[in-house]
Amino acid sequence: MKLLLTLLVLLSFNSFGQDAKSQGILDKLSTKMKTQKSFYIEFTANIKNATSGSNESETGKGWVKGDKFYASYGDNTIISNGIKSWTIVKEEKSVYETDANEAGDEGMNPKKLMTIWESGFKNKYEKEDKLNNEVVHVIYLYPKNAAKVDYHTIILYISKTSNELKKAIMKAKDGTVMTYTLTKFQSNPTIEDSKFVFDIKKYPGYTLIKD
Repeated sequence: MKLLLTLLVLLSFNSFGQDAKSQGILDKLSTKMKTQKSFYIEFTANIKNATSGSNESETGKGWVKGDKFYASYGDNTIISNGIKSWTIVKEEKSVYETDANEAGDEGMNPKKLMTIWESGFKNKYEKEDKLNNEVVHVIYLYPKNAAKVDYHTIILYISKTSNELKKAIMKAKDGTVMTYTLTKFQSNPTIEDSKFVFDIKKYPGYTLIKD
């Protein structure tokens, strides 16, 4: 029976690897995001694990301009000028500096959140549903190289009317469920480049740790 179930799972992965309906919706969303010279988002994030009993919620904001971004998430902030990234952890009074393409906390990168489907995933159109009285497409993403990531499924909720991402749920292998809900999206706002400049003088008493 286990062998049969495994075979059914493998067959289902092969069958939805090239889901034309979901791919069409995601391509359309990617095209829309590529027209954004800049954008601003507000979101809520909930991290829950039934086994440990943990259940935490935070609010976040993100400013994106090209490859640069500034994001706040609870008490933490990450600033990236497209070359370097600085993760500012208030509780530790520490700043972690890394190369931008090696920054580990993808969940705080608003650009990554808004384009996460673009590479490394198989996709499957699940259904139409309603989210806050708005009709949405529900699309499942599955990592192509599951052994190298700590999650197994991402669920996207995309507005049928406005073609905007409204919610993303990431299901981790340890049972943790991370839910990001977009509460505001502003297209092409004016953002000064100074927003993406890190200045250690603004963080007295913090330790700068370079990777």
